[in-house]
Amino acid sequence: MAADITGRGPLEKEIAEGEDDAPKYGDLHQDVEVGPEMIDIDRIEKVYSKLDRRILPAFWVLYFLCSAIRSNVGLAQTMNLDKGHDLASELNLTPKQVSTGLALFYVCYVIFDFPSNLVMSKLSPHVWMSRIVTGVGIIGTCLTAMKAAWSFYLLRLLLGIVIAGMWPGMSYYLTLFYPPSRTGKRIGRYFTAAQVSAAVVGLVSAGFQEMDGLGGLVGFQWMFLLYGLVGTVVGISLLWWLPDRPLPPGEVRERKGWHRYMPESRPALTGEDARIHYEDLTRVYHRRAWNMNDLWNVMIDWRLWPLVIMYFGVVGVGIGTQSYGTVIIRGINPSLTGIELSLLFAPIWVMDLIAILIVTPLSDRFHHHRALFFSAAVMIQIAGLLVTTFAGNGSSSWSRYGGLLMVGFGLGPTVPICMTWTNEIFQPRHGEVGVAAASALVSGLGNLGSILTTYALYTGWPEDAKGPHKYRKSNLVMIGILCASILSAAVMVTLLRIFGNGTAKQVSSGSSTMEGGDGYIDGAARREVQQRGLGRMFCFR
Repeated sequence: MAADITGRGPLEKEIAEGEDDAPKYGDLHQDVEVGPEMIDIDRIEKVYSKLDRRILPAFWVLYFLCSAIRSNVGLAQTMNLDKGHDLASELNLTPKQVSTGLALFYVCYVIFDFPSNLVMSKLSPHVWMSRIVTGVGIIGTCLTAMKAAWSFYLLRLLLGIVIAGMWPGMSYYLTLFYPPSRTGKRIGRYFTAAQVSAAVVGLVSAGFQEMDGLGGLVGFQWMFLLYGLVGTVVGISLLWWLPDRPLPPGEVRERKGWHRYMPESRPALTGEDARIHYEDLTRVYHRRAWNMNDLWNVMIDWRLWPLVIMYFGVVGVGIGTQSYGTVIIRGINPSLTGIELSLLFAPIWVMDLIAILIVTPLSDRFHHHRALFFSAAVMIQIAGLLVTTFAGNGSSSWSRYGGLLMVGFGLGPTVPICMTWTNEIFQPRHGEVGVAAASALVSGLGNLGSILTTYALYTGWPEDAKGPHKYRKSNLVMIGILCASILSAAVMVTLLRIFGNGTAKQVSSGSSTMEGGDGYIDGAARREVQQRGLGRMFCFR
């Protein structure tokens, strides 16, 4: 039997046969029926807590390392600048060449994000995630050996190819183990790794700058080397740690073809826990193999494109800030040293992390108002960019740095909200292929914003650094794409109210038991819905 979730559980059979006593959404209270037994909701909660302990720490670590390796080039632009050991000086790069190298990564990311996620949905997901992280680690290590513009371009291209599919792949992987109602806060939890990574690498880069010249390597080469080696080790270890798709109880995974040469990871759950989880998950939907017609129906769904534009704006500003944060700070105060720039870079991402921890739980509890939370966070970014550009008197105004902190705070919840909203819309409409394809398209096409901010703005636009308001034109361009994100969120809300989000007619009944967006969901998820709101904010039962 195929190594995935197939067939119907006992409860689904009851539903299919029209049994009146089959528990439906709105009829579940403290217990939920699984087969002939009654399982307490707290028991289901414990099962998902076990899954959390198995999956989320691994996701957090892999995302931390991949984010660090991807963004280290931004820090390398100002590391040991006073000694002439920064990236541009060592590789004899012009500002335009640096911008080109940064943008080439996202070109490949856009091209390969979508096919990578589709391949992952057909193959073993945990092997594919391990492949991504291992490849990122290897390319990250090779960045140590860059000597000229061509090697910089080549390795950035390869890094974009191997990392493509990581972010949407993580979102898709969660849907194999969690109902849609449970994915939002999990995405928020491991997304904090990106913010911690940006803050930590900024602080740690100060230490790497002290290693400048040790063993014949400059500071940023030590940074690339050590992060790359750790990433490679972690990527290989994921083959043993991350679980593969959950199987029906009692079923054994067949090991044939290339699977015979891969390490076998232990199941995420065993015994009664595995049975409870399987029956609970199949109550929401069950997996079937998708075909090209299903894929086409996802791609022509109008709901995809407002999400792409929303993501385009916020990820463009996020990557622009991450790649050029130290450059912007140096524009505010040119007298700062490389170590001081690294230390001032970290608080931007601490603010980002704080916003995620505050806002994403609220957006889950008031889940019908995700667009409002998204738009409010984007408005904070716009205000921050205006402050960074125009506040204070003179180039050394610290109020302008405060604007960057505002940008960091506003960035935090926007990407998790966008990806969670994508899952909530496309899983009930299109099933598994909806999550895999839509999340990849939103992430991939949305990263065109990253190409814009890394190639055309800041160091890619040298004359923009002149005058009393440094990078005024670049900052105004970022404000413009953020306004487009807010407009797209408003359009999405309006059109959903007009047309709804029912199950797509083209999806066969075998792909999902979700109907009209309501569907059959577990009792614990129903309780979460009941608890949404300030009145239950601190209720844990």
